[in-house]
Amino acid sequence: MRNTILAIFIGITILSGVLVYFLPQIGTIILLSISGLLMIIAIHDSLQTKHSLLRAFPLIARLRWFFEEERDKIQQYFIEDNLNGTPINREKRSIVYQRSKLEKETVPFGTQHNVYKKGYEFVKHSLFPKNHHEIVGDRIIFGSDKCTQKYDGSIINISAMSFGSLSKNAIMALNQGAKMGNFAHNTGEGGVSPYHLQGGDLIFQVGTGYFGAGQSLNGKRVFDDEIFRDNAIRPEVKMIEIKLSQGAKPGHGGILPAEKNTAEIAKIRKVEVGTQVDSPPSHSAFSNFEEMVAFIQKVRDLSDGKPVGIKLCVGNNEEIEQMIAAFASANNYPDFISVDGGEGGTGSAPMEFTNYIGTPLVEGLVFINKLLQKYQLKHQIKIIASGKAVDAFDIVKYLALGADAIGMARSFMLSLGCIQARECNLDTCPVGVATQDPDLVKALVVQKKNIRVKNYHNKTIMTVKEVVGAMGVAAIYNIKASQVFRRRKDDEVVSLEEIYYKE
Repeated sequence: MRNTILAIFIGITILSGVLVYFLPQIGTIILLSISGLLMIIAIHDSLQTKHSLLRAFPLIARLRWFFEEERDKIQQYFIEDNLNGTPINREKRSIVYQRSKLEKETVPFGTQHNVYKKGYEFVKHSLFPKNHHEIVGDRIIFGSDKCTQKYDGSIINISAMSFGSLSKNAIMALNQGAKMGNFAHNTGEGGVSPYHLQGGDLIFQVGTGYFGAGQSLNGKRVFDDEIFRDNAIRPEVKMIEIKLSQGAKPGHGGILPAEKNTAEIAKIRKVEVGTQVDSPPSHSAFSNFEEMVAFIQKVRDLSDGKPVGIKLCVGNNEEIEQMIAAFASANNYPDFISVDGGEGGTGSAPMEFTNYIGTPLVEGLVFINKLLQKYQLKHQIKIIASGKAVDAFDIVKYLALGADAIGMARSFMLSLGCIQARECNLDTCPVGVATQDPDLVKALVVQKKNIRVKNYHNKTIMTVKEVVGAMGVAAIYNIKASQVFRRRKDDEVVSLEEIYYKE
């Protein structure tokens, strides 16, 4: 086959040369140039020894690399239907775009879901639905009896995404949108950057790398009281979140690829520019539950009494129960727990950690809720659930299972214009959301996208109220697991209460 391909390109080049000889026009000269270049590439490919496929099929084999590179886009635009796309299908992506742009979001000609398929979920409506304009419960007070600066927040907030993982324009648009919509924006573990300080409420995340909350000492990242306090007492910071683990890579630590680690980001994080930044898998400030309790209180004191929470993806059940028991025994506890599902993730993570490590959100959320009830801490500790929530049904379901509020990351990325190109770890995001490439970042116009962030939040809140009203419930916080149903078998429909809270 190699000889055949070479013969074809050589023949085309010779014919082009003959054509130029008899018809010396610009068109024939261009044809000769192109054919000559392709012939040279084909000869090079046939002689190189690195790629056997390219050696056997010179030039032609390069098409494989092109289609492989563009596979996700081809799949998304030409092959997948509205329901089978992953991680987030077209139907859910479309509802984010429509609500962000305030476009028509109604669905014609009925559902495309198979309502008789195992796993189908739904809520039952009331014969006496409530007016959604009268539904209450879209705001919640964060802060236990250990907290002196309680926070009145929305039940829907932007989950953790760092500057570095996201571009400066994306961060500014998210924060400005949060300000306009009166909800909170989690900084991610990359620390508080100037782009977070656009007036929106902040949840300052403290990860194992202590970016914005510590420094490097003898090659080890350590917590620093003064560095942390300088950020924690900012008026924009409303809550502190200590990250123990995250859904995309629990037990691994965050990853900032080297190509995203610009001089500006390195300065903010106090790391070496142009290097991959791997956060440690665990905290250096504490190594057991007693020390964890003390650290939570230390952070609360340094922030002048602001709500302090922990973020985790549920792992070893015995360890988690020991932690909750330690909170109860010490009579000191976080003000909230952010439960991240194993299906979460906005940036880069090793494949095995993304796919096979960490409890999925529903099981993790139910487990934490049961433990807080068992140790009589549910009235003190709020639960924030995070894991692929996109539409109002997702939110109603998680609230019914025990969450008090919802954190959303990829959904808000979509509201910025993310097209799910899945290049977040390559610094080549074509819409300027997850990149530090200056030219690509310019594609994201902050003054347009911030409004879409606000719109998506506000429209989703309104739709939650509409769903809750249709259920005949007057307050969002009164939703119960007994009101959400799942088809467990072809002829069996059961409530989530029967599945998860039967005992």
